[in-house]
Amino acid sequence: MPTYEYKCNACGHEFEKFQSITAAPVRKCPSCGKMKVKRLIGMGAGIIFRGSGFYQTDYRSDSYRQAAKKDQPSGGKSDEATTNTGTSDKASGGEKKGTDKNTKDDS
Repeated sequence: MPTYEYKCNACGHEFEKFQSITAAPVRKCPSCGKMKVKRLIGMGAGIIFRGSGFYQTDYRSDSYRQAAKKDQPSGGKSDEATTNTGTSDKASGGEKKGTDKNTKDDS
């Protein structure tokens, strides 16, 4: 529900009223009691964005995404081969540290 701004033309009293869009405008001044109140054109409320954020690429069309895929180099995987440490699987021999299959457990 919006907040409307009002001003009495008789006494000059200005006030705000939180009311439904379908509600009738206020006509009687709460200060002087005269029926000279007019609704003002307000500035409105600012937009409040909540959440992690909005990005220009969030709502791209399918044709844009397909054209972007064509522009990428076709050298295979780009960032998928990189692990959390920043080394690629090829550089580490395809195996993670501590998983050598040739070591025997002597216990």
